[in-house]
Amino acid sequence: MKLGVLTVLYQDLPVETTLDKLAELGVEAVEFGTGNYPGNAHCDPDELLADASKARALKRAVADRGMIISALSCHGNPLHPNEDVARSAHDVWRKTARLAAELEVGVVNGFSGCPGDHAGAKQPNWVTCAWPPDFLEVLDWQWNERVLPYWTEEARFAREQGVVVGFEMHPGFVVYNPETLLRLRAAAGDELGANFDPSHLFWQGIDPVEAIKELGDAIFHVHAKDTAIDSANVAVNGVLDTKGYDKLLERSWLFRTVGYGHGTKTWRDIVGVLRAVGYDYVMSIEHEDALASVDEGLSKAVQLLQDVLFAEKPADMWWA
Repeated sequence: MKLGVLTVLYQDLPVETTLDKLAELGVEAVEFGTGNYPGNAHCDPDELLADASKARALKRAVADRGMIISALSCHGNPLHPNEDVARSAHDVWRKTARLAAELEVGVVNGFSGCPGDHAGAKQPNWVTCAWPPDFLEVLDWQWNERVLPYWTEEARFAREQGVVVGFEMHPGFVVYNPETLLRLRAAAGDELGANFDPSHLFWQGIDPVEAIKELGDAIFHVHAKDTAIDSANVAVNGVLDTKGYDKLLERSWLFRTVGYGHGTKTWRDIVGVLRAVGYDYVMSIEHEDALASVDEGLSKAVQLLQDVLFAEKPADMWWA
């Protein structure tokens, strides 16, 4: 397994400077954002698809530093009820898939998206409960009228490009846990799978080890990001939390640097079970920690994950 980084954390730096910094840390893979929420600071599909020499230069810059491109990421909402928003997200995804084929990158990461609650809706509607029964009617409409038709066609497109789609199971979208991911995969095609990010699972009460066992070979790519749960706030308000991420002392949970939400043992177990189900690709660090600078958070995450990934079967690994 290789250690990677999503380069969005250094979006203000030139790509070659970013690659140099990561190579010095011993990083072996990079994941580039290509638009939508991650932005495209280091990898603009319009520019690279228009000029094959620039695409080759980017690929060479990565290879010259002993690294690979693990994935291209274009997280957006192609099912948004606002047609302009949906079309923009869709166009970025399709360009990203074509660019991935050009760069010989096999994985495109993104979100499943979330529709509205009827054909004339203005905003997405994420259904989280089964009663009153209106919510089940909304969910049925979303899946049958929007989600399955769209992703069945896009799975076909991914197959034509020779890529797979790694969904980040993210609350707010229709795919947010293993059950919803596997439902979509079974209905629309094996080209759809997981970009497994435990940070979004921790706060839902999902055990990443058990989730990995459930997903198995549906895991195409892995993100390394942690979540700290504030048990006192959870005891009062539960885990569903709409307060801004800047409300550090008030929220029920916060994204943290790897090792600052869950200890080394948890990450060893995650790596161990990934290996047990046959995953041997990349663990890509995503930094979104409001309590640590980019350089500090990244260096801490790299240090912990290098110890975990490249250790000689430490005795406290359950799979040793």
